[in-house]
Amino acid sequence: MNDSRAKPVVLVPACNRQLGHHPFHIAGKKYVDFVRLAGCVPLVVPNAAADEVETLLALADGVLLTGSPSNVHPRHFDEGVHDPALPLDTERDAWTLPFIPQVLARGLPLFAICRGTQEANVALGGSLHQAVQEVAGYADHRADPTGSAEVQYGPAHPVDVVAGGVLEGIVGRGRFEVNSVHGQGVKRLADGLRVEARAPDGLVEAFSRPAAPGFNLCVQWHPEWQAAGNEVSRRLARAFGDACRAYRRQHRVPLP
Repeated sequence: MNDSRAKPVVLVPACNRQLGHHPFHIAGKKYVDFVRLAGCVPLVVPNAAADEVETLLALADGVLLTGSPSNVHPRHFDEGVHDPALPLDTERDAWTLPFIPQVLARGLPLFAICRGTQEANVALGGSLHQAVQEVAGYADHRADPTGSAEVQYGPAHPVDVVAGGVLEGIVGRGRFEVNSVHGQGVKRLADGLRVEARAPDGLVEAFSRPAAPGFNLCVQWHPEWQAAGNEVSRRLARAFGDACRAYRRQHRVPLP
């Protein structure tokens, strides 16, 4: 049996990379650090086979979907590839897209960042702009490729928080600055999702699924970047961690 006083376990699905002649499963350190900032134990998960998913769900007290240089393959929203030069990760798609609805249905706390947010929208039936900067009326949300990491992940624009939602309840304010490091974005929001914040150009920057029985929030920016020094990021981490701890208390039987 599990001791309910132990830290919650958060699954962090890995990306797939070819390093030299060999394939690797990887997860960015900043995402792992964000899970630890939330007071949880990160468990990086490689590609999961269908017969492994139930075991993983039974282990988990939460799930964090990371950002990535890769994009969700557009075949999952009935489009062809717009720019073949951009990386894809079909192995990640293959298991996370069916996994996300199961996580939400189970009531597991879910926090998604950048690619993870796009992933969640597609998994639930939405679609994406493959090149936001080419869509009339939208700004260029990509970072300067020549800039340092500090420049790329520095404040880029404000987001306007929708009143009465999950995000407002966490951050307690109607507007704050975020970074912007993405070329894709929400095109059609999946049915049942609620907009939590928008960029000044109207692009969806955060959403949730109110009907899901557990905490869930998906954000397009990168709150994990230097999160310990950012008040909004700390509040997001705390809210996610609190939800994971509550889930663990409810679903784990303490040792006698």
